[in-house]
Amino acid sequence: MSGTSFAARWIIAGTMVFGPVSGTFSQEDAFKSFHQLNSTAKMPKLNAFSAMPGGAPGMVAKDVIFDARLTKDGEVMQEGLVWRVFSPLAGEDGKLPLVASSEGGSAAFQLAPGDYFVNCAFGRAGVTKKLTIPEKGSVAKQTLVLDAGGFVLNAVAGSDQRIPPNQLSFSVYSAEARDNGDRALVMADVKPNTVVRLNAGTYHIVSEYGDVNAVVRADIQVEAGKLTQAVLQHRAAQITLKLVSQPGGEAIADTAWSVLTAAGDVVNESVSAFSTMVLAEGEYLAVARNKNKIYQRQFSVKSGRNTEVEVLMREPRQMAGAASDKN
Repeated sequence: MSGTSFAARWIIAGTMVFGPVSGTFSQEDAFKSFHQLNSTAKMPKLNAFSAMPGGAPGMVAKDVIFDARLTKDGEVMQEGLVWRVFSPLAGEDGKLPLVASSEGGSAAFQLAPGDYFVNCAFGRAGVTKKLTIPEKGSVAKQTLVLDAGGFVLNAVAGSDQRIPPNQLSFSVYSAEARDNGDRALVMADVKPNTVVRLNAGTYHIVSEYGDVNAVVRADIQVEAGKLTQAVLQHRAAQITLKLVSQPGGEAIADTAWSVLTAAGDVVNESVSAFSTMVLAEGEYLAVARNKNKIYQRQFSVKSGRNTEVEVLMREPRQMAGAASDKN
C-alpha cells in the first residue's frame, strides 16, 4: 500500500459506548474514500504560477520541492494535497497574493529569492509555514507535518437499526464553547460514510435524524495518522400517522396534523393523509383536524421501533370552541 498508512479506530458514540462496530459499516468502504491510501505517486497539477512580485531584476528562481506527512514519522503523502504559495505582502484588497499552487502529492515550484507563506491543505486539515528563499545556494526539500487524521460518521436507531443515509446529516463544531455557549462551526451537512479530514484534536459532533427533534451529540477525538469510524446512537424512531374511520381502514385525505410533546409543545405540523416523521423517544399527542373536527390520540415512541399510529374518527370536537363530546 503506497501513501500514508492509517490505523483504523472504531467508536460507538452518542451514548459513548466503546466497542466494535457492526459489520454493516465496513472499514474497507470507509477507506475507499481515502484515495491516497492505495494510490501511486503522481506528478502534481500546477494550477497557477507567477514570479515573485517586486523581485529584483536578474534574480534566478530556485527549485523548491515540498512534501507532507500526516505525522512526523509517517510516510510521504502521495495524493489529496493542495499546495498554495503566497507573497507575505498584502495586495490592494488586503489579501496575500497567490504566487503558485499545485494539487496532488509532493509539489515542485520555482520561486524567486524572497519570503513566502506556504500552505498545505488536506481536506479541512492544513498547515502553513513561512519560507525564505536565499539569493545564493540551493534550497533543501521542505517537509510539512500536517498532524492530521480523519473520521467517518454514521448512526443507528436504537442498538443496531440502520438509518437510511438520506435521513441523516452531521455537523462538526469545535470542542471549545464561546462565552455565549456557541461553538464555531467547522463543517455543516456532512453526509454519512464521508471521510472528513481534520487537524488532530477534539470535535463536537451533532447528528440529526430526520428534521424534527431526533438529535444526538458526541465529542470525538481525531488522532494524527488515524481514521476513526464513529457510529452515533439515536434514541428515536420513524412514525407514520393516519386518520381512519375504523382500525386498519384507509387513511383520510386532507387531514391537518399537529404533534405535541407530553409538555404540550408542538414539534411538527403537516397536512396529508399519511404524516411520516422521525421523533425522539418519548410520549406524544397526535391531533388530527378534518372537516372542522378534531381527533386525537396519545402514543409512545420507542427507540428503533418504526411504527404506524392510527387515529380513529371518534369523539370529535368542534374547532370553534365547542365542548368535547361525551365518551
